[in-house]
Amino acid sequence: MSKNLQETMRLVDDVEGWMSPGQGAALFDSAINCPHGGRIVEIGSFRGRSTIVLALAADPSVEIVAIDPHAGNDRGPQEIEGFAEQAADDHAVFTANLAHAGVTDRVRHIREFSDAAIDMVDGAVDVLYVDGAHRYGPALADIRAWGDRVDDGGTMLIHDSFSSIGVTLAILRQLVVGQKFRYVGRARSMTIYRADLGASPLSRLKNAARQLAQLPWFAKNVGLKVLITLKVVKAEWPY
Repeated sequence: MSKNLQETMRLVDDVEGWMSPGQGAALFDSAINCPHGGRIVEIGSFRGRSTIVLALAADPSVEIVAIDPHAGNDRGPQEIEGFAEQAADDHAVFTANLAHAGVTDRVRHIREFSDAAIDMVDGAVDVLYVDGAHRYGPALADIRAWGDRVDDGGTMLIHDSFSSIGVTLAILRQLVVGQKFRYVGRARSMTIYRADLGASPLSRLKNAARQLAQLPWFAKNVGLKVLITLKVVKAEWPY
């Protein structure tokens, strides 16, 4: 366990993944504030960059569950299908990265798709990090099914919010008019929600308005992705 954010981020500098420093800080803060004896569930671990941050920040009494089938699909931007040959490598590198960071014994890895894994985790979740399949259907299913497992007052973080079209549509469908999660803010494309939304109509209206206010940023991201795809501009895929 590490209580030092800077030290933790240095340890994952060379671990491949799509997590900016600000997003790493958001994960670190959520994990360090996870209650004693609690549970953190991560959906979509790839090669372990975010997994290591969560495991190092959390109290030793906290259970860390990493769910990723390492099946060669939904690996990253524009890598939806056809990467079966990389799947074994992804899993091997994930395992090696956790060992190098000294967190192998802290993480329970479930090598299944998130819909299958939900019956493999008993009880409530205190911190949920969703970075799984970014298509609308799977993203909505993760936010719904796993979001239901988040305990009152718990935290849910979602990667590629207001950046990925599928994830954003799922948020608009499930959370903008939802009754459980309060929008706290975002670190670039990582949104932070707390399961403490007030029951009053005014609270829910304000919560919806704060999320809808992110749509101009979403439009900018989508436009930039189109230009990158068309090779009109040269830039890294945005977080």
